[in-house]
Amino acid sequence: MTRNSGKPDKVLWSELLPWEFKRRLADCPLVYLPLGICEPHGQIAAFGLDTIKAEWLCENAAREAGGIVAPAMGYHVHESGYHARWLEDTVGECNPHMTGMPPHVFLHFFLYQLRAFANAGFKGIVVVSGHSGGNQFDLRRVAERFSIYASIPVFVASDPELVTGRYEGDHAGKYEISQLLYVRPDLVDFAKSDLHRFADAGGPLAIGDDAHQADPLLGRDIMEACLRKLIQEAESLKGRIGNDAATIPITYEEIEALWQELWQVRQDWITARPRDGQLPVSTRSQWKSYERLEV
Repeated sequence: MTRNSGKPDKVLWSELLPWEFKRRLADCPLVYLPLGICEPHGQIAAFGLDTIKAEWLCENAAREAGGIVAPAMGYHVHESGYHARWLEDTVGECNPHMTGMPPHVFLHFFLYQLRAFANAGFKGIVVVSGHSGGNQFDLRRVAERFSIYASIPVFVASDPELVTGRYEGDHAGKYEISQLLYVRPDLVDFAKSDLHRFADAGGPLAIGDDAHQADPLLGRDIMEACLRKLIQEAESLKGRIGNDAATIPITYEEIEALWQELWQVRQDWITARPRDGQLPVSTRSQWKSYERLEV
């Protein structure tokens, strides 16, 4: 049984009444932002795996460490940079039915999300990305610049980073499918694994080689380890929150000035270019035009 069964305390911003929000904010001015994406995880698993595990971690951390969980972001950087060759290799020319966004759109919006949190009165921000591989580095670049400007500590990590040295993350393999088997077993169906043989089904759809070794008990261990680390980071963040209770609204103009600074170094964004030594995308591939950010 997962932690979020039964009738737990309300921690979702979207479900809180104003007086409930103000009470939780006063008790612990932390906000959690779950980030994910809809992308293929083989024929056997739900598209929203990344979002689902990030939501689970944020909600359970908020119940234990305090704070409020912001609406999850189910769109993320994909296609561009190093993603393009990976998609050619693991998805091919099939339609991935994916909620991918270009980095300049996603990161710009992420900066405005941070603004919304500060303006709502939060004094610390915890960001958990269930979609990883390199995206988290660009998120941290944005978060660090905002944190310095707004004097609000921001913690950003992908879920595999929470268990570095203990478990190794993957895509739709033993690690991720185990996570989903624990959190939402109803969203995994191994009986559909043979659908990859049918062209109209989309092929293997980025399934991991060891996906069939997935186990809900392993998923429990992974998710509980991630949660313990996340709670530890949230408690640490609470210790860095200042005593100033005043909220000074941050304007659009201020955010746009910060964005221009980040835009000037877009050539350094991890998600804007292939990895060093990565094979180029085939010229006839649907992913070729996304290989390098050209805006």
